[in-house]
Amino acid sequence: MNYVVGNKTTFLVNLKLRNTRLVIDGNSLYRGLYLSSRLDQQHGGDYARFADCVRRFFKVLSFCDIRPFVVLGGSMGHTQNQFSALQHRAQADINAAHALSAGGRGASLPVLGKAVFRQVLSGLEVPFVQCVAEAEREMASLANQWNCAVLTMDSILYILDLKEGCLPTIYFQWDEVKMCKKKAASERCIDAWLFSIDRFCAHFNHMSKDLLPLFAAMALNDSTDLRPTMKTFFAKANIPKRPLQSEDWTRERIDGLLHWLARSPGPRDALARVLHALGGPHSRAAHAHSLLSSGMERYRLTTSNLVPFFTEGAPIPNLPAPVRALPGCVLQAMAKGQLGFFILNAVVWKRVVLHTQVEDFQLPSCNMTSQPIRQVLYGLLLGGRQTQADRRPDEEAGPTDAGMDSGSAHCVQEFARQNLELWSSSVPAVQTKTLLYLERLNQGGLQIRLEVLLDTLGVKESVLPLVPCHLGLPVCVTCYWLTHAQPTPDLQHLHALLLGLVHGELERLKPGGKGKKDLKAVRKRLCQLQVQRQRNGPDPGAAHTFSQWQSCLRMSLLLNQLLCFPLPEPQCAWLYRGTLVHQALKEMEMGKSPEELLQGDDLPGQLYRDLLGAVQGAVGPALFQRKKRRERGTRRQAPNNTLAQECEREDEGEDDGEDDEDQEEEWQCMGQDHMVQRSEVKQHNVKTAGAEHGWETSWENLLLLVVVLVGQQGAIFPRSPSSDEHCAVR
Repeated sequence: MNYVVGNKTTFLVNLKLRNTRLVIDGNSLYRGLYLSSRLDQQHGGDYARFADCVRRFFKVLSFCDIRPFVVLGGSMGHTQNQFSALQHRAQADINAAHALSAGGRGASLPVLGKAVFRQVLSGLEVPFVQCVAEAEREMASLANQWNCAVLTMDSILYILDLKEGCLPTIYFQWDEVKMCKKKAASERCIDAWLFSIDRFCAHFNHMSKDLLPLFAAMALNDSTDLRPTMKTFFAKANIPKRPLQSEDWTRERIDGLLHWLARSPGPRDALARVLHALGGPHSRAAHAHSLLSSGMERYRLTTSNLVPFFTEGAPIPNLPAPVRALPGCVLQAMAKGQLGFFILNAVVWKRVVLHTQVEDFQLPSCNMTSQPIRQVLYGLLLGGRQTQADRRPDEEAGPTDAGMDSGSAHCVQEFARQNLELWSSSVPAVQTKTLLYLERLNQGGLQIRLEVLLDTLGVKESVLPLVPCHLGLPVCVTCYWLTHAQPTPDLQHLHALLLGLVHGELERLKPGGKGKKDLKAVRKRLCQLQVQRQRNGPDPGAAHTFSQWQSCLRMSLLLNQLLCFPLPEPQCAWLYRGTLVHQALKEMEMGKSPEELLQGDDLPGQLYRDLLGAVQGAVGPALFQRKKRRERGTRRQAPNNTLAQECEREDEGEDDGEDDEDQEEEWQCMGQDHMVQRSEVKQHNVKTAGAEHGWETSWENLLLLVVVLVGQQGAIFPRSPSSDEHCAVR
């Protein structure tokens, strides 16, 4: 791809794009939009701004009458060579994330970025498909059938014979819409550059297009078996013809190989010349002939399998044999983006590559914290044996685990970082208490599916009525994170995360109109909490702690999807903004309290107290008492950390005047159709809280109980008469 981009004026022609279909490589677009927009990479991502960028992109396409069709890839593929290439990219991701953690440069995409991208596409009703087969060939076949171009940065697509060519994403100037004259009218258009195979072949003495599959198999091969043979060929064929610096060698090799192939009338003659250069029909040449012939087949196009899906919503035909064995409901949900590729890779290939975040690389991978969640996922997908699911990931297996079935049929091979290297480990599946089968997951009762989700996260159902329904899953994940993360998060980490959730709600609703001055002031104050890029990298402890939360959230989203959404799926764009959360933590370390940051309107503060009360009530006081004992030595330096002062500030909040009626009505709509009356569970919680958590009679412990009661009594989200099945009182 760099070869084409580096010869822009030679291989590309300028184009004013409008009023056409456009097949979009979703992976290239997602990566290009995030990185080119200079969004945060050091602190875990800026999802809200990324979502805004994606919306603007497709709005511009609509202005120019461009009808997009997005194809997302992500399956590992069924060959070892494809998986080897994926491992190489995973190692590169580890290196990039480590560089960013130390203040260096790198390109690291946040862990929830693709989920945000899919959710925005769904919200805009942009047609898209998750392609479980080879996405490159499917995109090319679709574009040829519809006579349109492909927007991509994937080098494979620049080798395939596309009738209308490819548009490099980096030269697609969507943010500078122009007016192009057509007859007497002026119409909006996008300035782009088009790559054409015909123009490309003409540059190399009008080389036959039929030679391009052989060129791709030789120059772009990912086969570990073929690589040594090709190295021998390039040396014997004297390509390139002069010694070069390492950074120039790849470009010169491609240029030399194209000129060398152009002297052949077709692929059969060219392949014979390759074998002759290798030394004739000996074993190495015969092996090379077999590998090159099979490699060329990858670049031959067939009829598109995606047209029926986009035009009729029909299932995608001609899937690879291992994928066809999956239940039809799973395949359809996968194609529509309702299930992530992680599910496909786990159930079909029984191996997954875990995302590496910007974290503390001297500690174990943040993905260790979410491993118990993944084990339940594997159990639902593969039918593993029952074992202890709630054991901390860093604990050794005890005698009770000796009888667990750890056979390969019930294990998934996980690839994740260990220090700075990509390592694999076999992780056993865990069967849930209630036996559920993949084929009938969508037929299981809501209550059963909800119990599986909550049992996995270690949260009781009584937590759900205490918070807005669309924040139920993030709150449950936060409870799980507090009890599983290593090192154990501080109370200030929890405050920072909850402030991020409150900010997300304000951004989601965009309060405006008369009488909302104080509310807008709170939103503006939170928006200004933006930590700058740090020369020495982010605080490693904070980065690792928040990375664990994001890892747990991602796996919980996948489990919720697999269980057919027993809890509403939250909009990921509003759940986390890394620069805000890190800066909020800094502000609190310097002495500020969450209440100071939310000062000005009671409603954001009330939401914050509801979230805090629900989490603290769910995890119990033991966690915070342990943390409190560790913090006693620094209480004077950080007076806002004590739970007693938390309770005092909440008591002060209860004495404030009545809320503005207009503001309260606007904020009540946040919970409409998603909340239930919390008074039904309040009495039960009061009676059982002490016995359930083993509280002792003391002044500090009574104050802890007040936190729970205040969070329950101060609710501003009344039950809606039209609450759906998700939020019914069970």
